[in-house]
Amino acid sequence: MPKMDKITEIKEWHKETLAHKVIDSLEKNNIPAFYVKTKEEAREKILSLIPMGSKVGFGGSVSLNQIGVKDALRTGNYHLIDRDKPGLTEEEINELRKESLLADVFLMSTNALTIDGKLVNIDGVGNRVAALVFGPSKVIIVAGINKIVPDLEAAMWRIKNYAAPMNARRLERLLPCAQTGKCVDCRAPTRFCNAVVTIEHQYQNDNRIIVIIVGEELGL
Repeated sequence: MPKMDKITEIKEWHKETLAHKVIDSLEKNNIPAFYVKTKEEAREKILSLIPMGSKVGFGGSVSLNQIGVKDALRTGNYHLIDRDKPGLTEEEINELRKESLLADVFLMSTNALTIDGKLVNIDGVGNRVAALVFGPSKVIIVAGINKIVPDLEAAMWRIKNYAAPMNARRLERLLPCAQTGKCVDCRAPTRFCNAVVTIEHQYQNDNRIIVIIVGEELGL
């Protein structure tokens, strides 16, 4: 048992060391970033960054569901632009996507985060990456430790051969990658890999984009 405790301690040290290396890179790219150890700490950190009464939108994200932040926003003093409400039509969901582009705060995860501090995302509809680039006053990104990759090439490999196929199966999309487990450069109307956005640096000093790295595996 003591040996397992030591191994756990070493794993925690490694995760924290890796996260802080990425945080240093993000801050050199003018992107503020924080490290928290758990999903619960991530939820509390996000809430601490959102003023009461804010209009809050979100992109599709397994990570956000896992940390429970949307439930907290639903019950708190916030105006959540809630595209997850049951019974919404696709047209109604699309209108909420558009409304989210003018939110006070937009929440999302990232498909990959490089060690040199770049955020890499692929989108199907494009609302998530659109909000990341411009629109909402603040964008808060939560990323599990599993999203960290060495470089841009590794980021694209992760997205094309892991994240996209896994999400296709999760959402039961009839896409080739949901069967093959990897990108086959399909031309399906509902393909995920339509818009690719890499954030390399944040404009000026407005602290618009903020990243929270979590010492747990989150999302896909």
